[in-house]
Amino acid sequence: MTGSSKGEQRIATSLLWTIVLVVHIFCSLSSASRKEGQEQDVWRRQTLEELRHALSVARLQNKNLARNIILFIGDGMGISTVTASRIRAGQLRDEPGEENLLYFERFPHVGLIKTYSADSQVTCSAAAGSAILTGVKINSGVIGCDSRVEKGNCSQYNERTRLKTILHQFVQEGLSTGIVTTSRVTHATPAAAYASTPQREWEGDVNMLSDEDAQNCSHVDDLAKQLIRNNSDIKVILGGGRRYFLDNSTEDPETHIVSPYHRQDGNNLIEEWKEDKEARNATYSYVWTRDQLMNLSSDTEFLLGLFNPSHMDFDRVANNEPSLAEMTEKAIEILRKDQEGYFLLVEGARIDFGHHSNSAYTAITETLDFNEAVEVAARLTDPEDTLIIVTADHSHAFNIQGYSSKGNDILGFADPGPYSGPLDDLPYTTLAYTNGPVYGRVDLTNRDTASPNFRQAGCIPFSAETHAGEDVAVYAMGPMAHLFHATHEQHYIYQVMEYGACVGRSKRYCTNSKSHNRKKIKG
Repeated sequence: MTGSSKGEQRIATSLLWTIVLVVHIFCSLSSASRKEGQEQDVWRRQTLEELRHALSVARLQNKNLARNIILFIGDGMGISTVTASRIRAGQLRDEPGEENLLYFERFPHVGLIKTYSADSQVTCSAAAGSAILTGVKINSGVIGCDSRVEKGNCSQYNERTRLKTILHQFVQEGLSTGIVTTSRVTHATPAAAYASTPQREWEGDVNMLSDEDAQNCSHVDDLAKQLIRNNSDIKVILGGGRRYFLDNSTEDPETHIVSPYHRQDGNNLIEEWKEDKEARNATYSYVWTRDQLMNLSSDTEFLLGLFNPSHMDFDRVANNEPSLAEMTEKAIEILRKDQEGYFLLVEGARIDFGHHSNSAYTAITETLDFNEAVEVAARLTDPEDTLIIVTADHSHAFNIQGYSSKGNDILGFADPGPYSGPLDDLPYTTLAYTNGPVYGRVDLTNRDTASPNFRQAGCIPFSAETHAGEDVAVYAMGPMAHLFHATHEQHYIYQVMEYGACVGRSKRYCTNSKSHNRKKIKG
């Protein structure tokens, strides 16, 4: 028997067993309905649907070239955050919530990601973002430099220690790129896509002027300057952080004040960005309100949107700031004009901020906003040529506790369920932190735990609640998404992106070359 015949026989056998399995389950369900009633049948039908989906996924592996890659990073979006947000989303629709799934949880390929940094069991966003975006684990507090560079120490900062990101790999291939975030665009995660520095806090020159560690670092530029002067090919930049781009003689267009955080070197980097686009004869737009973004000219080639002097607000609608979904949609509308392909980083940054202040309400609300952005991206792209990856950089010291009844308000008090309550007989919340700025056991009777202003208490006092070191999830769909299938190192995410898009070092061995496949896709 030939190898081809053997292969055909194996496929036929596999399909036969699949059919037998499905028929068996249908028969079991039918019998269960008669013998055990509707209650058991509901659960069995639910798992049958999951099995059908799993059987279809197992037979499909998209090995196309990832012409486009959209990387979503939910900053601080650990698995407990995903679970709580999933339940909350269901309960907002008057459902129990537990059976619900967020949009990205329906992606066909899922794995776990280890989150330690080169020097720490519990990472920071700078090191985690750099691992994801460069493929190299680095020290906490550092951005885009290998582990020879320690936080705040410039002595080893040079061409050999600086790392190239996946965004840079796309730019090198002449492809379009973009960054979207709800934090300052110079904050740790977005900066990890385009910059390198021994100190993540050197976002503007004012930060370096006030830091003794930076006094001997004249060869290191602040992150805002690196973004504008070293990354002029980035097509879309959307987020907050105007203060690090305006000079100290220019008022902020919204507050009409000159902030102490404005640049002290006399450079107006927003004007420099505009001048660069004019020199290219490119159509560009600089915006700072939601209204301006939503009325953007359709022929815009380059877009810079800085919607807040610092991080974007939590209540973005009330402050005329766009949602993450709206920014994502505008970014894709511009980037997809490049028929050769693009890379887009989208960060749900303020999930992390909610957790740091012990606000589960805020973290969950931001996660649902992030989930909406993922859904928009999926709607606007084709899974045949666009790899979408959703992950987190780290988790938080946040948990779901007690034995509450199914459907109990996830933001409310835990009920005892089938077990006895706490020994002190005081009410406690289902969601809790192990540390943070709110701490101690107090009587919460008559407190509105679902209020946006309520803060869950931790046990250990900290000025800000901390990250946690457990694994986070990765969800993927599109070309090469099946390469996420187990427990992976965090920097493996970069490797999948590089290989899927056939850029960087992967061009030596990837199965699809840019020269052949991108032209083929373009037609």
